[in-house]
Amino acid sequence: MSTYNPPINNLAFILQDVFRLPEFLNQINFPCECDEELIQAILEEAGKFCSQVLAPINRHGDEQGCSLNDNKVTTPDGYKEAYQQFIDSGWSAFSANPKFGGQGMPKSLQVLLDEMLHSSNTSFCLYYSLTNGAVHALEHHASEAMQQLWLPRLISGTWSGTMCLTESHAGTDLGLIKTTAKPVAEDVYSINGSKIFITGGEHDLSENIVHLVLAKLPDAPPGVKGISMFIVPKFLLDEQGNLGERNAVNCGAIEHKMGIKASSTCVMNFDDAKGYLVGEAHQGIKYMFSMMNNERLSIGIQGVGLAEQSYQTAVDYAKERLQSKSPDSVSKGPDAIIAHPDVKRMLMWMRSNIQAARMSSIWIGMEIDKSNLAKDPSAKAQSDKLVAYLTPVAKAHYTNMGFEACNHGMQVLGGHGYIREWGQEQLVRDARIAQIYEGTNGIQAMDLIGRKLLFNNGDYYKIFADWLASAHQKLHTNHDIPMNLRDEMSSQFKDAITALDEVVHWLLKESKDRSALAGSVATDFLELNGICWFAGMWILALCALKNATYCDEKQAQSQRYLAQFYFDKVLIRHHLLTASILKGESSMMGLETDQF
Repeated sequence: MSTYNPPINNLAFILQDVFRLPEFLNQINFPCECDEELIQAILEEAGKFCSQVLAPINRHGDEQGCSLNDNKVTTPDGYKEAYQQFIDSGWSAFSANPKFGGQGMPKSLQVLLDEMLHSSNTSFCLYYSLTNGAVHALEHHASEAMQQLWLPRLISGTWSGTMCLTESHAGTDLGLIKTTAKPVAEDVYSINGSKIFITGGEHDLSENIVHLVLAKLPDAPPGVKGISMFIVPKFLLDEQGNLGERNAVNCGAIEHKMGIKASSTCVMNFDDAKGYLVGEAHQGIKYMFSMMNNERLSIGIQGVGLAEQSYQTAVDYAKERLQSKSPDSVSKGPDAIIAHPDVKRMLMWMRSNIQAARMSSIWIGMEIDKSNLAKDPSAKAQSDKLVAYLTPVAKAHYTNMGFEACNHGMQVLGGHGYIREWGQEQLVRDARIAQIYEGTNGIQAMDLIGRKLLFNNGDYYKIFADWLASAHQKLHTNHDIPMNLRDEMSSQFKDAITALDEVVHWLLKESKDRSALAGSVATDFLELNGICWFAGMWILALCALKNATYCDEKQAQSQRYLAQFYFDKVLIRHHLLTASILKGESSMMGLETDQF
């Protein structure tokens, strides 16, 4: 009963009115011309593909799942045909480098393609997402010859890619991996080991699968400093670069998962498989993190996409379901449940968070575009630091929001939300994994507070704080916003960003002598950053209403109510989060191990 309707109007409002994307791309001298007409066409065509091709096979894919026979994985019915249509339409090459056959579209549009793909069929999107990550890693770290050989067919989608990190005994701590790489000929290595949880490790969608594998050379130093990265293809290539014999890499099992069942999650065994070193020896962890950061933003957007689908289903149901009389009812019979305050609360929470996340994903995409084209080193560094600081926030805050939104959507449907036919229970299951993979959200919080805040003594945070201050100034001085709304929200936002600033300075001071403090408050600190970031996005939306082309007065009124709801019901959590952070670590660290 669940269908997907791409939110084209909202996307156009954000791109064209809030961020004025064509003007922005022109200002940074983006090489591909993206005018208003082209952007609108991209949104509509992507939405059409997602709603008409991917969404109809989503539930069936969940029910049928992937199967493994004779080391071969078969994807659900319809997925091969959809994948072929996907690459034939050029979506696999959307933002890739034109030098290798890509279309060169901006990251600020790629994030919206990712959102629509995740909304309509997350399992399908993951095959593309991992390939995108492999392309990113090779483009930034492989030799020119290796790029010319592997990238064109990865970008076209003829081949797909994976990243092989995790081993059964080594999750986050990659320094513990046991997979080995021994030189056997010039530029050729023998790879031995086993990797688990490999998304798209084996499937029937593409002609070849290019695995990026972390392994250790015989002379590797201990720990993460001894990790190298290797290309290990499913099929080897002949001298002309065409597919040759099968490599000694096989799928030993596929995981039986709670969700994303049409995405093959594999145990991959490498038994004297031939591999090729990417870049320099012992630099694999640096290369992989380049890919991981790309993936973390994409997986964050998974939360946004699934939340949007859940919201659409919940709204449709709430408008049709008649039950009891609402507080202001004038009808003789029962009202649609959308008129009841608690249902409105859930729907408003979902919609206000989804739009804020959507705006922030485009905004961070614009910073990536800006960094990629910046000729001024200081300007590039500024954008790079801002993106680095907010990437763990995006991954964790988007996916926490997405899971909570899907739970709200399920709750709106009541008992029907628990029934498979309505689609909400699948969204809950699919959304849950996003909080775990590509680094659990606890790891993201530790990355934010450890590497991105304390390690550089608040340097990265200062750039974000300056942006928050500029957003506050825009709100405070914008006389197009109704005065009572402007003044109240200005005061609320000022309180929140002041609290965040005070927390940061307290952490920089106190963490020096309190080893467990950062880890104890990291999750609260990430959420505090996230809700302030989202509030800043709502300020940008409000400031864009005056001269908006893609938002009429009725829609503008909706935007004001959504912004007010976010500030009143979500941003206000800064009081709780700040108090929790300032309570520190003592109560959390009190129990000894044997007391649990």
